[in-house]
Amino acid sequence: MPGTIPLVPSDLDFALRLADTADAITRSRFRASDLAVSRKPDRTPVTDADTAVEDAIRTLLDQEFPGDTVAGEERGGQVGAGRAWVLDPIDGTKNFLRGVPVWATLIALVVDGAPVVGVVSAPALGRRWWAARGEGAWLGVDGAPPRRLSASGVSDLADAYLSTTHLGSWVEHESRERYLALVDACWENRAFGDFWQHCLVAEGAIDLAAEAIVNPWDVAPFQVLVEEAGGRFTDLSGAARFDGGNVLTSNGHLHDAALAILRD
Repeated sequence: MPGTIPLVPSDLDFALRLADTADAITRSRFRASDLAVSRKPDRTPVTDADTAVEDAIRTLLDQEFPGDTVAGEERGGQVGAGRAWVLDPIDGTKNFLRGVPVWATLIALVVDGAPVVGVVSAPALGRRWWAARGEGAWLGVDGAPPRRLSASGVSDLADAYLSTTHLGSWVEHESRERYLALVDACWENRAFGDFWQHCLVAEGAIDLAAEAIVNPWDVAPFQVLVEEAGGRFTDLSGAARFDGGNVLTSNGHLHDAALAILRD
């Protein structure tokens, strides 16, 4: 990505290098006529690009940090004590395989259960977001210097912009009625979905993003990204954890009010 990355520690430097590796693979396979697609046991799709990205990142991690553990969507693994890298090689695989450019590689470094580095790289959009504890949250767009991110200042749900991924997941995993109550309380809503909505919260473009079902690799980078942008990240119980099985990100001002509706 263009521009000089300000004041980044070595772990973030390395995570950005991992994202460069991922981008080289995903760019070459996006809209490829020979893209191979299969289904996992949960019936979600996986492409040859998903596995190639995760394998390439794991190889680099093994070379650079052989003592770190790795947990990824395609090859598994657990996050325990110490240092762990949490990977989603392509978040938005359904978009990727259909030729929709809204997908990204997600990379997080978690230390003793807390994300300390997060990188989200969406090369088809020409955008990359990153953050490290104490270093702020940043956005790089092709052709422009990186800019520091700040969540919005909206303080009333009646003025808020809300997003989710898929309304059907609220029927299956939480409460469609509670989510629709939050929709009714907000000014506007969309389903930007997956990684993009949480990045938009960090940018201050929208104010709330809620998901009824997530895996740790779906959201680990966003805990540090959103919090470093001045927002708030919790599961739907209000716990600030990325492995709670669901998530709410916000600008911080609206968080408790949104949780109260979703948990009613």
